[in-house]
Amino acid sequence: MNIYKFKSLVSKEDREVLHRHRAYAVWFTGLSSSGKSTIAHNVEQLLHERGCSTYVLDGDNVRHGLCKDLGFSREDRAENLRRIGEMVNLFIDAGMIVLTAFISPHHSDREAIKQIVGRDNFLEVYVECPVEVCALRDPKGLYRRAQAGEVENFTGVSAPYEPPEAPDLVLNTNQSSVLDSAKLVIAELERLNVVKPFEPA
Repeated sequence: MNIYKFKSLVSKEDREVLHRHRAYAVWFTGLSSSGKSTIAHNVEQLLHERGCSTYVLDGDNVRHGLCKDLGFSREDRAENLRRIGEMVNLFIDAGMIVLTAFISPHHSDREAIKQIVGRDNFLEVYVECPVEVCALRDPKGLYRRAQAGEVENFTGVSAPYEPPEAPDLVLNTNQSSVLDSAKLVIAELERLNVVKPFEPA
């Protein structure tokens, strides 16, 4: 009750003018090994080449620091995403484009993040891929370990995944390449006037 929010002398809109693009959050959701992080980093590279101010938040990286005290229970996963949502909100206020790659398996958690960030600043991207294909791709061997009972609460094996009911964009990574998927995201950001269409020098 003794905490007050300090009003900055520089607004989000001021920062957007400086960055020359809108502040925005691109939230990639999907199963482990569906391609979320790979696509997010490719989108960032394409945006960086245009001079955009960007940052990628990845599930594993966040759990090495900000959320290293959390496990993978339903409650801990909700808290993990709540913290990330608040952090994404800070990036939005900074006028940046932030790309996030989190399984975020529950509809209610994703809806809560939209409330934190603001629906007008949020692009929900469902990275769709059959669990069988994800298991074959898995570089960490987590699906195999989960199927053997060595990893608890593993999404797609021992924990549920709730696909988005009405995502803003669907990327089927079983059929499309990483680069083609990244270009679809860029095209959507152009359509939303987050970034301007690319003009070759």
